[in-house]
Amino acid sequence: MRGFPGAWCKRSLNTASDAVDLVKVGQKWKSKVLSGVPQPAAEGTRPHMYVLSMFPYPSGMLHIGHLRVYTISDALNRFYRMKGYEVVHPMGWDAFGLPAENAALERGIAPADWTRQNIARMKQQKGDMLAHFEWGREVTTCDPEYYRFTQELFLELWHHGMAYKKEAEINWDPVDKTVLANEQVDAQGRSWRSGALVEKRKLNQWFLRITRFAHELSHDLDGLDGWPAKVKAMQKHWIGEVEGTEVRLCTGDGEAIVAFTPRIEAVFGLQYVAISTEHALTKKMAERLPELCEFLQRPLVLSESDLSGFQLPGTYVQHPFAKDHGHRIPVFVSPYVPADGAGAVLGTPAHDEFDHKFWRANKPAEPVISSFEASGECDDECHIQTKGILNAKAGNLKGISSQDAKQVLADKLVATGDGRQTTQYRLRDWLISRQRYWGAPIPIIYCDSCGTVPVPKQDLPVMLPNIAGLSKKGNTLEHIPEFVNTSCPSCGGPAKRETDTMDTFMDSSWYFFRYLDSHNQKEPFGYDKATRSMPVDMYIGGVEHSILHLLYARFISKFLASIGKWDGSACNGEPFKRLVTQGMVHGKTFIDPENGSFLKPEELDMSNPADPIICRTGQKPRVSYEKMSKSKYNGADPAQCISKHGPDAIRAHILFQAPISDVVNWDETKIVGIERWLARIIKLAHTLAADSQLKHGPVAKLTNMHEIALFNEVQKLLGSITDSFSRTLSLNTVISDYMKLTNLLDQALKNKDINPAWLLTHFKKLVSVIHPTVPAVSEEAADIIKGHLQLLTWDHYVWPTVDAQQKDNSVGYRVFVDGKMRFIYPAPSAFINDKNGVLKALLAHPDGGKYLAGRQVKNLILKKNIISLVLQK
Repeated sequence: MRGFPGAWCKRSLNTASDAVDLVKVGQKWKSKVLSGVPQPAAEGTRPHMYVLSMFPYPSGMLHIGHLRVYTISDALNRFYRMKGYEVVHPMGWDAFGLPAENAALERGIAPADWTRQNIARMKQQKGDMLAHFEWGREVTTCDPEYYRFTQELFLELWHHGMAYKKEAEINWDPVDKTVLANEQVDAQGRSWRSGALVEKRKLNQWFLRITRFAHELSHDLDGLDGWPAKVKAMQKHWIGEVEGTEVRLCTGDGEAIVAFTPRIEAVFGLQYVAISTEHALTKKMAERLPELCEFLQRPLVLSESDLSGFQLPGTYVQHPFAKDHGHRIPVFVSPYVPADGAGAVLGTPAHDEFDHKFWRANKPAEPVISSFEASGECDDECHIQTKGILNAKAGNLKGISSQDAKQVLADKLVATGDGRQTTQYRLRDWLISRQRYWGAPIPIIYCDSCGTVPVPKQDLPVMLPNIAGLSKKGNTLEHIPEFVNTSCPSCGGPAKRETDTMDTFMDSSWYFFRYLDSHNQKEPFGYDKATRSMPVDMYIGGVEHSILHLLYARFISKFLASIGKWDGSACNGEPFKRLVTQGMVHGKTFIDPENGSFLKPEELDMSNPADPIICRTGQKPRVSYEKMSKSKYNGADPAQCISKHGPDAIRAHILFQAPISDVVNWDETKIVGIERWLARIIKLAHTLAADSQLKHGPVAKLTNMHEIALFNEVQKLLGSITDSFSRTLSLNTVISDYMKLTNLLDQALKNKDINPAWLLTHFKKLVSVIHPTVPAVSEEAADIIKGHLQLLTWDHYVWPTVDAQQKDNSVGYRVFVDGKMRFIYPAPSAFINDKNGVLKALLAHPDGGKYLAGRQVKNLILKKNIISLVLQK
């Protein structure tokens, strides 16, 4: 058939209802969509895919940022299921932590009750956005059956020498009354949660020896090709692996200080030595220097940023290569020096930016001394010489390059016994003690006879006592005698429980293993199940977790592999193969130009959304996009958005706005384009379903250039869509390609040379490929087609193959009638060899009939790609 029947030619998309209620479509198919993509019953025979989004804290309400991460996650989940993969796509709750405890304090209820209410609400919201998760794998970290195994993990660390308790200077949040890890204090020395200025205190705390894995944690980042470079750089910086030299320095009093430097070649520019606040010499000097005690007790900002120093009076060290020259190097106590490692560093202000700042802050009148000739390579900003030729201060080494000097000087120190080459790390052991109720209790018992005793595995979990409500912040457990007082598992005598709970990052450091075996009552997870499914193929979450969560999860994963809990040999024990960090969602923010205050919705006249006016003044507000927050009145309620536009429109809109890693500026007014596109798909389904000429079954072959061109363009778009899901994760271009494919089929309706059966074939593929992002519309379109055309064998959950491009061997013949070009007729090149066949075919063509019907052909001229007809007058 070369053309449509007349009824088809006149049909347009307007035959279906122009009004498509996407909210009702979402409600209609919600139950079916949430059941997921149907999978074959047999497991273990299909390729495996672990798609995981970071589990949320159950705060009580999903925000648009949640919608973004779960839409990405669900789209990938559905895509791989349609591709025939056995997909793991679980969900759970990171349920312990300060927010629940503080909320419970404010409301006078138990944290468990507040948490459970929020979980129920957020679970419903995830259903409203049509996100399909395997709820049979669900975990909740505050459930005893989960934190029992968190405690067992702690005991594994203890038994392998990876957990220890020591008195240490810690960061204390005076508002939340708890310890904070260094990573939980910002650059201004404030708590990441309360915003309070952090204090320094001495407390006995539990630590995990993450530093034992420091080299692997740094080195193995190089093999994580599926991670963003930015995240790897942040982790590298935080771990801070530096190769250098430890130098033994002597004071005039016979004391020895071992100091570290990464740049021994700059040693002739040595101007000071800095020791940590925990150094043995610091403690000794503090016993006789009240002013040093005062310096040590003052509130400090984050150590790594602190330029303060206390010069020890009368204490100097000799230069390691100029001991006989009387050159005395002052010694400072400074909080910027890490207590671990050597506990002391060499200061070369001419060759290190921080050293330069420290020297200027503490010795502003003293000159800066360089090891290199003036022509050395310099940092443009601070004029720090990074490389060069050693100058006269180097004695007989004058004139050699800094690169050569590095090894020569290190070898000299090793030979004299005054130094050694070593590696140091910025990373510190993980402080996990928290003086809070709402967390996993640390399973340790203290006995006067036996000392520190781990709780036996069979006695786990150490349960949190039930409380009706919290009365104050701080360590609640230590005030509950029935929890504290117990018996020693070793001797049976009276003993006390540890009252600190664990940092909630312990809970999230292994949850992805538990998903794989969440009903296992004997162990955290089975070896075989973990080995088969790990590492996670696709891990999706916010870039704000680039250091804390990801670093701790990598550490625990490597530890578990090292003790044989799973076989991580193929991936160096790394838990996440590909990391997808989605950008934040910013809201439209209105600001009063007079005072800079944020404007509430009721303070604005939005009768013309494109030109809002401040009601009070009649002025135009300043408009910007900023992180959504209650204080800026720029948030968007996902439930309201879904109730207005339907879940599919919201899902597609949030993907379409920007590439995954970019910030999305949420503008609900732009969603109308998405809504029109989705309505066109449903209308196109109605149009195709109404055609009585369509038969179910494949089309035999392509018959003309128009069908070939359509076929090739469809394959091109299908290839692009498939590649975006499987390789590039360009999900914004997926939506764009969907629209192009819809437009292509819409335009093809008007082409009389395309067999409508081919249109149906291509449309069925469109219905399938949109399912990952707009599943309800996909179900609606499939139902329309199946219902009218009885395509009972069509499985729209199978991802279509991308076929090879077809070569077009036809010619577009230009048809002239009485000297005027009237239309183009596509046909094979041998078509013009049969004059009678040509005439017959042209008369049958709708355009040919228009010009030739009832007329006599006087002459027919056939030449290359031209057909010329001269009609009888």
